[in-house]
Amino acid sequence: MHELGIVFHIIDSLEAVGRENRLSKVANVTLEIGEVSGVVDSYLKDCWKWAVDRSELLRGAELITLDMPAVTLCEDCGKSYGTIKYGKTCPYCSGGNTYLVAGNECNIKEIEAC
Repeated sequence: MHELGIVFHIIDSLEAVGRENRLSKVANVTLEIGEVSGVVDSYLKDCWKWAVDRSELLRGAELITLDMPAVTLCEDCGKSYGTIKYGKTCPYCSGGNTYLVAGNECNIKEIEAC
């Protein structure tokens, strides 16, 4: 379960932002989770509930997750397409010279302080 490590990294980042901006309390955090990131949303939220109570700044903060679609780019024809639906083969030109451009990341999108 790598979700706990991800949560600890997010908490470290949020605490640094909190110090930088002199925040005293965070109400909620919104994360964008790529659909091919391998992060299991329910595990992430369970880890969050456990770990967030160990941080004075984040105690009780809600975690909101948004799905980020996976997008692949074909270098042969220059078009992008949905990775989940078509995989590594371009649906436009049937080329295989493709690479993932989005959907593998986990980004902090928004922090709401109270």
